[in-house]
Amino acid sequence: MSEALEQRIAELEVRVAFQDDTIDALNAALASQQQQLSQLQQAVSLLAQRQKELASQMPAEGGDEPPPPHY
Repeated sequence: MSEALEQRIAELEVRVAFQDDTIDALNAALASQQQQLSQLQQAVSLLAQRQKELASQMPAEGGDEPPPPHY
């Protein structure tokens, strides 16, 4: 093989190695974000459930209570 061809192949191998490292780093970041997203979805679901429970315990607006004295 010619020296120029060997140099091009070596450069391509280096680029592929860097791309593999980048892909691995991106995959790790994506996995971490997916885990965080799942945790946040669970937290939102829990908060929505708690809000429903609290809302059902609150008295209805405009119910049997007399108006405040300043009316």
